[in-house]
Amino acid sequence: MDADRGTGAVLTIRVVGETGSTNADLLAAAATGAEEGVWLRAERQSAGRGRLGRDWVDGAGNLFASTIVRLRPHDPAAHTLTLVAAVALADAIAMSAPGLATIKWPNDLMVGDAKLSGILLERSGDAVVIGFGVNLASQPALPDRRTTSLTALGVALTPGALLAGLVERFAAWLAIWRRGDASVVRAAWEERAHPRGTPLRVRLPDGSERSGRFDGLDADGALRLIGDDGRTATVHAGDVSA
Repeated sequence: MDADRGTGAVLTIRVVGETGSTNADLLAAAATGAEEGVWLRAERQSAGRGRLGRDWVDGAGNLFASTIVRLRPHDPAAHTLTLVAAVALADAIAMSAPGLATIKWPNDLMVGDAKLSGILLERSGDAVVIGFGVNLASQPALPDRRTTSLTALGVALTPGALLAGLVERFAAWLAIWRRGDASVVRAAWEERAHPRGTPLRVRLPDGSERSGRFDGLDADGALRLIGDDGRTATVHAGDVSA
Protein backbone atom coordinates (compact mmCIF):
# COMPACT_ATOMS: atom_id res chain seq x y z
CA MET A 1 0.00 0.00 0.00
CA ASP A 2 1.30 3.46 -0.95
CA ALA A 3 -0.09 6.75 0.34
CA ASP A 4 1.05 10.35 0.65
CA ARG A 5 0.49 11.59 4.22
CA GLY A 6 1.16 15.19 3.24
CA THR A 7 4.58 15.23 4.88
CA GLY A 8 6.58 14.99 1.66
CA ALA A 9 7.21 11.29 2.26
CA VAL A 10 5.31 8.51 0.57
CA LEU A 11 4.12 5.82 2.96
CA THR A 12 4.75 2.33 1.63
CA ILE A 13 3.75 -0.83 3.52
CA ARG A 14 5.06 -4.15 2.26
CA VAL A 15 4.13 -7.53 3.72
CA VAL A 16 6.20 -10.66 3.10
CA GLY A 17 5.57 -14.24 4.20
CA GLU A 18 8.99 -14.81 5.73
CA THR A 19 12.38 -13.14 5.99
CA GLY A 20 15.48 -13.28 8.13
CA SER A 21 15.05 -9.86 9.74
CA THR A 22 12.89 -6.93 8.72
CA ASN A 23 15.53 -4.60 10.17
CA ALA A 24 18.28 -6.19 8.10
CA ASP A 25 16.13 -5.98 4.99
CA LEU A 26 15.44 -2.27 5.47
CA LEU A 27 19.06 -1.50 6.30
CA ALA A 28 19.94 -3.04 2.94
CA ALA A 29 17.12 -1.13 1.26
CA ALA A 30 18.27 2.14 2.85
CA ALA A 31 21.77 1.58 1.47
CA THR A 32 20.32 1.52 -2.04
CA GLY A 33 18.19 4.63 -1.59
CA ALA A 34 14.95 3.55 0.08
CA GLU A 35 13.20 6.62 1.47
CA GLU A 36 11.60 7.47 4.76
CA GLY A 37 8.07 6.12 5.07
CA VAL A 38 8.83 2.55 4.02
CA TRP A 39 7.41 -0.12 6.33
CA LEU A 40 8.09 -3.84 6.06
CA ARG A 41 6.10 -6.49 7.92
CA ALA A 42 6.89 -10.20 7.88
CA GLU A 43 4.51 -12.98 8.83
CA ARG A 44 7.55 -14.80 10.19
CA GLN A 45 11.23 -13.97 10.59
CA SER A 46 14.02 -16.45 11.17
CA ALA A 47 16.86 -14.21 12.35
CA GLY A 48 15.26 -11.42 14.37
CA ARG A 49 17.44 -9.36 16.67
CA GLY A 50 16.77 -7.58 19.93
CA ARG A 51 18.65 -5.06 22.05
CA LEU A 52 22.10 -5.91 23.45
CA GLY A 53 22.64 -8.59 20.80
CA ARG A 54 19.75 -10.84 21.85
CA ASP A 55 17.79 -12.96 19.39
CA TRP A 56 14.13 -12.06 18.92
CA VAL A 57 12.24 -15.36 18.80
CA ASP A 58 9.87 -16.00 15.89
CA GLY A 59 6.20 -16.77 16.45
CA ALA A 60 3.47 -16.95 13.84
CA GLY A 61 0.74 -14.39 14.46
CA ASN A 62 3.07 -11.92 16.19
CA LEU A 63 4.12 -8.54 14.79
CA PHE A 64 7.51 -8.24 13.12
CA ALA A 65 7.81 -4.87 11.39
CA SER A 66 10.38 -2.17 10.66
CA THR A 67 10.45 1.31 9.18
CA ILE A 68 13.01 3.85 7.96
CA VAL A 69 13.57 7.40 9.21
CA ARG A 70 15.90 9.60 7.18
CA LEU A 71 17.65 12.08 9.43
CA ARG A 72 17.52 15.74 8.43
CA PRO A 73 20.04 18.47 9.32
CA HIS A 74 17.94 20.04 12.09
CA ASP A 75 16.44 16.89 13.58
CA PRO A 76 16.89 16.19 17.31
CA ALA A 77 19.50 13.63 18.36
CA ALA A 78 18.91 10.35 16.52
CA HIS A 79 18.97 8.20 19.66
CA THR A 80 15.90 10.00 21.01
CA LEU A 81 13.87 8.28 18.27
CA THR A 82 13.74 5.38 20.74
CA LEU A 83 11.32 7.47 22.84
CA VAL A 84 9.21 8.25 19.78
CA ALA A 85 9.01 4.57 18.88
CA ALA A 86 8.08 3.49 22.41
CA VAL A 87 5.32 6.09 22.76
CA ALA A 88 3.91 5.29 19.32
CA LEU A 89 3.77 1.56 20.04
CA ALA A 90 2.24 2.11 23.48
CA ASP A 91 -0.45 4.27 21.87
CA ALA A 92 -1.13 1.71 19.14
CA ILE A 93 -1.61 -1.10 21.67
CA ALA A 94 -3.77 1.14 23.85
CA MET A 95 -6.22 1.51 20.96
CA SER A 96 -7.25 -2.11 21.60
CA ALA A 97 -6.15 -2.54 25.22
CA PRO A 98 -6.22 0.77 27.12
CA GLY A 99 -4.07 0.89 30.23
CA LEU A 100 -2.65 -2.59 29.71
CA ALA A 101 1.03 -1.98 28.99
CA THR A 102 3.65 0.37 30.40
CA ILE A 103 7.02 1.38 28.98
CA LYS A 104 10.22 0.14 30.61
CA TRP A 105 13.31 2.19 29.79
CA PRO A 106 14.25 2.69 27.11
CA ASN A 107 11.56 1.12 24.92
CA ASP A 108 10.25 -2.28 26.09
CA LEU A 109 6.52 -2.61 26.69
CA MET A 110 5.63 -4.53 29.82
CA VAL A 111 2.53 -5.95 31.45
CA GLY A 112 3.50 -6.11 35.10
CA ASP A 113 6.95 -7.69 35.08
CA ALA A 114 6.35 -9.62 31.84
CA LYS A 115 7.72 -8.40 28.52
CA LEU A 116 5.19 -7.84 25.74
CA SER A 117 7.35 -6.24 23.06
CA GLY A 118 10.75 -4.91 22.12
CA ILE A 119 12.10 -2.22 19.82
CA LEU A 120 15.48 -2.12 18.07
CA LEU A 121 17.04 0.94 16.42
CA GLU A 122 19.95 0.54 13.98
CA ARG A 123 21.63 3.35 12.07
CA SER A 124 23.46 3.44 8.75
CA GLY A 125 24.45 6.90 7.53
CA ASP A 126 21.42 9.17 7.66
CA ALA A 127 19.02 6.23 7.84
CA VAL A 128 17.66 4.94 11.15
CA VAL A 129 15.81 1.63 10.90
CA ILE A 130 13.38 0.99 13.73
CA GLY A 131 12.16 -2.56 14.29
CA PHE A 132 9.13 -3.56 16.36
CA GLY A 133 8.48 -7.03 17.73
CA VAL A 134 5.22 -7.59 19.60
CA ASN A 135 3.91 -10.81 21.17
CA LEU A 136 0.35 -10.91 19.89
CA ALA A 137 -0.54 -14.59 19.47
CA SER A 138 2.21 -16.21 21.54
CA GLN A 139 5.26 -15.47 23.67
CA PRO A 140 8.69 -17.09 23.87
CA ALA A 141 9.79 -18.99 26.98
CA LEU A 142 12.98 -17.26 28.11
CA PRO A 143 15.24 -18.42 30.94
CA ASP A 144 16.01 -14.96 32.34
CA ARG A 145 12.72 -13.06 32.13
CA ARG A 146 8.96 -13.40 32.08
CA THR A 147 7.09 -12.81 28.84
CA THR A 148 3.46 -12.49 27.84
CA SER A 149 1.27 -11.98 24.79
CA LEU A 150 -1.97 -10.17 24.07
CA THR A 151 -3.70 -13.51 23.45
CA ALA A 152 -2.61 -14.74 26.90
CA LEU A 153 -4.14 -11.57 28.33
CA GLY A 154 -7.43 -12.07 26.53
CA VAL A 155 -6.88 -9.44 23.83
CA ALA A 156 -7.37 -10.44 20.18
CA LEU A 157 -5.36 -8.27 17.77
CA THR A 158 -3.95 -9.19 14.37
CA PRO A 159 -0.53 -8.02 13.16
CA GLY A 160 -2.13 -6.06 10.35
CA ALA A 161 -4.51 -4.23 12.66
CA LEU A 162 -1.75 -3.35 15.12
CA LEU A 163 0.52 -2.16 12.32
CA ALA A 164 -2.19 0.14 10.96
CA GLY A 165 -2.44 1.87 14.32
CA LEU A 166 1.33 1.92 14.77
CA VAL A 167 1.93 3.56 11.39
CA GLU A 168 -0.56 6.29 12.26
CA ARG A 169 0.78 6.96 15.76
CA PHE A 170 4.43 6.80 14.69
CA ALA A 171 3.84 9.40 11.97
CA ALA A 172 2.14 11.70 14.48
CA TRP A 173 4.88 11.41 17.10
CA LEU A 174 7.65 11.67 14.50
CA ALA A 175 6.19 15.00 13.39
CA ILE A 176 6.18 16.26 17.00
CA TRP A 177 9.79 15.08 17.47
CA ARG A 178 10.84 16.72 14.22
CA ARG A 179 9.40 20.07 15.34
CA GLY A 180 11.90 19.97 18.18
CA ASP A 181 9.29 19.34 20.86
CA ALA A 182 11.58 17.01 22.82
CA SER A 183 9.98 17.86 26.14
CA VAL A 184 6.57 16.84 24.77
CA VAL A 185 7.93 13.45 23.69
CA ARG A 186 9.67 12.92 27.05
CA ALA A 187 6.53 13.84 28.95
CA ALA A 188 4.48 11.42 26.86
CA TRP A 189 7.04 8.67 27.50
CA GLU A 190 6.92 9.26 31.26
CA GLU A 191 3.11 9.24 31.28
CA ARG A 192 3.21 5.74 29.75
CA ALA A 193 6.06 4.43 31.93
CA HIS A 194 6.37 3.29 35.55
CA PRO A 195 5.77 6.18 37.97
CA ARG A 196 8.54 8.22 39.51
CA GLY A 197 9.83 6.63 42.67
CA THR A 198 9.57 3.09 41.27
CA PRO A 199 12.56 1.00 42.48
CA LEU A 200 14.68 -0.08 39.50
CA ARG A 201 17.79 -2.16 39.02
CA VAL A 202 20.04 -1.63 35.99
CA ARG A 203 22.61 -4.06 34.66
CA LEU A 204 25.24 -1.89 32.99
CA PRO A 205 27.17 -2.87 29.83
CA ASP A 206 30.28 -3.71 31.91
CA GLY A 207 28.29 -6.27 33.92
CA SER A 208 27.96 -4.19 37.08
CA GLU A 209 24.61 -3.22 38.56
CA ARG A 210 23.11 0.00 39.82
CA SER A 211 19.87 0.41 41.72
CA GLY A 212 17.74 3.34 42.74
CA ARG A 213 14.37 4.98 42.35
CA PHE A 214 13.15 6.16 38.97
CA ASP A 215 13.47 9.94 38.61
CA GLY A 216 12.36 10.43 35.03
CA LEU A 217 14.48 11.13 31.97
CA ASP A 218 17.09 13.75 31.32
CA ALA A 219 17.03 16.03 28.27
CA ASP A 220 18.66 13.36 26.09
CA GLY A 221 16.32 10.57 27.17
CA ALA A 222 18.81 8.96 29.56
CA LEU A 223 17.47 7.28 32.71
CA ARG A 224 17.75 9.16 36.01
CA LEU A 225 18.04 7.13 39.22
CA ILE A 226 18.06 8.41 42.79
CA GLY A 227 20.27 6.20 44.94
CA ASP A 228 19.91 5.41 48.63
CA ASP A 229 22.35 8.24 49.33
CA GLY A 230 20.03 10.74 47.65
CA ARG A 231 22.35 11.34 44.74
CA THR A 232 21.06 11.19 41.18
CA ALA A 233 22.84 9.01 38.65
CA THR A 234 22.27 9.13 34.90
CA VAL A 235 22.26 5.89 32.92
CA HIS A 236 22.77 5.99 29.15
CA ALA A 237 22.80 2.26 28.44
CA GLY A 238 21.76 -0.84 30.37
CA ASP A 239 19.15 -3.49 31.00
CA VAL A 240 16.45 -2.41 33.47
CA SER A 241 14.40 -4.56 35.81
CA ALA A 242 12.04 -3.58 38.61
